[in-house]
Amino acid sequence: MTTAEPRPIGLYLHVPFCKVKCLYCDFYSMPAGEETKDAYVQALCRSIDAADPLCDTVYFGGGTPSQLGTARLTAILAHIRRTADCEVTVECNPGDAAALDFRALADAGVNRISMGLQSADDAERRALGRRSDAATVRRAVEQARTAGITNLSLDLMLGIPGQTADSLARSIDFCLALEVPHVSAYLLKVEDGTPFAAMRAELALPDEDAVCDFYLQTVDALGAAGLRQYEISNFARPGFESRHNLKYWRCEAYLGLGPAAHSFLDGKRFFYPRDLQAFLDGQPPVQDGAGGDPAEWLMLRLRLMEGVTDAAFAARFDRPLPAAFWNSAERFARQGLMTVTNGCAALTPAGCLLSNPIIGTLTETVAE
Repeated sequence: MTTAEPRPIGLYLHVPFCKVKCLYCDFYSMPAGEETKDAYVQALCRSIDAADPLCDTVYFGGGTPSQLGTARLTAILAHIRRTADCEVTVECNPGDAAALDFRALADAGVNRISMGLQSADDAERRALGRRSDAATVRRAVEQARTAGITNLSLDLMLGIPGQTADSLARSIDFCLALEVPHVSAYLLKVEDGTPFAAMRAELALPDEDAVCDFYLQTVDALGAAGLRQYEISNFARPGFESRHNLKYWRCEAYLGLGPAAHSFLDGKRFFYPRDLQAFLDGQPPVQDGAGGDPAEWLMLRLRLMEGVTDAAFAARFDRPLPAAFWNSAERFARQGLMTVTNGCAALTPAGCLLSNPIIGTLTETVAE
């Protein structure tokens, strides 16, 4: 008798190292020396070996995964069992690209690179605390592409100090000129505890109306160029959507390893504390209860522009979406914030700007 191979899952690996922390960043990261990086890779590989997942997506996030360098990244990949079509993403700071061997990374299985642009305006980049200029981003993209990695994503940030509609247009045009097939566009949020929070009174931030206009400008410009909005903050040419991130929004299984990494496996959520030494010492993750209930599933799925359907909800929970859900969705549709057609409800771009209260209202209709 043979045991069937388990269904592949996503694997997220948190790399908590940054050369310099950006002024707006609230992610768990810190500077580290070579010995600390080596110790971390060893701990990460031990955790991978112990879990032994079969993965169809792998995502190196951070922090700055490119700070590990080519040899450490390829060493980690050697410990991961992967499907033949596994999507392997590495977040890369453009300033690290010159020291990376992208061809060796591609040979090891890396087939997707996500780079932080934020803005093509160097003054705006400096205001964010970014280390490199736009020319460095361009060279990094070309370097990865020359090595055969064509699935490339750039991050844009909306609502940053000094940004205008014209400067945003130039940043969008920069992405389009590089012909990257994926762009992530995030609204700046000033997080407590960051340098930006302490500087809030001095920041020349655009007002809320301007930021909303920037978002709609981005949706229109990227869409017109063939990068379809598939999630509130993500745009891609067909076939270049982030398969790993889709697992989060579709409430599918994934394992997260490293300090601050979260997991969802077998209907349970757990996470590693934001404590590098605890992870190096082999301390176990913290259990975080059950996940994937109707309200959580709906909250995540409504981030996708494909929306939710009666059929998908019934397939997951063996009951249809309640009338209260459709009544609320129809009300939002009359306000131009959603579309409701053929048993499918989805946010419009205008609705994305109000996604938190809209989704909060709709998830209350299915709460158990």
